Order: sequence, then C-alpha cells, then structure tokens
Amino acid sequence: MKVILRQDVRNLGRVGDVVKVKDGYARNMLLPKDMAYLATPANLKRIEKQKKLHAEQYAKKKEESLELAEKMAKASYTVSVEANEQEKLYGSIHEGDVVKALEAEGFTVDKKDIAFEQPIEELGIFEVGVTLHPEVTAKIRLWVTRK
Repeated sequence: MKVILRQDVRNLGRVGDVVKVKDGYARNMLLPKDMAYLATPANLKRIEKQKKLHAEQYAKKKEESLELAEKMAKASYTVSVEANEQEKLYGSIHEGDVVKALEAEGFTVDKKDIAFEQPIEELGIFEVGVTLHPEVTAKIRLWVTRK
C-alpha cells in the first residue's frame, strides 16, 4: 500500500514522502495514529503545502541543533563509577549514565540519541555522539573517573 507520510517516521521517511509499506503496518500503525495519508491525487496536493511548511521548520530545528551542539561540545561531563586497581569498571557506562551527566550540565536528551563508538569499560576520556537532529550529531567528551 502506498501512503504519504504526515510526519517523520524513523527508518521509513520524512514528511511528504510517498512510501510503500505493508498493508497491516499502514492500517494498524500509520493511518490510525495520523502519521500518514493514503496516496491519492487529492492527498498529494494537500501534502505539498504541508511539505513546504515542514521544510522551513526542519531548517530552523537544524540551525537550533547546530547551536546546541556547539554549546554541548564546550561543556565538561563526568561520570564517577566503581573501578578496580587496573582501572577496569565493574560493569560499563550506559546511555542512562551519559544522560544523567548531560542533565547535570543543563542539557536534556533522550537516551536513544546517545551513540557510543565503542563500549566504555575503563577509566579515561571518551568521545560520545549525541544525535540532536537527523543531520546534526554533537560530539561530547566524557570523563570517566573513579568514585
């Protein structure tokens, strides 16, 4: 079934995109939650206006995200954890730990937007990615210290 997306859907498309999805996904998820329209000629005309408005909002959010990424890159984030004498952690650093460190500095992000390059299992300084916008990822420096 072809549908027109009314909002961005992760791993599917952006507003105004005409996508082909399985009938059940369209009937049970996209259409009842007003995330998409059926791809009819009338709906295609209607979505064009919304697509222009969304493009402006998208650009504005991207600009705001770039500014926020600059602010986040300047701040220092510390996570204190238990570690042994060889500087190995008892466990590892998770997304929730990074979210708490960001909140301590005044930034609010969702834990699903945190991206580790590699698992953090020892003390040190690490670079962690924070997705603020589909096109903007802030790189922050995370200090992992012993309690």
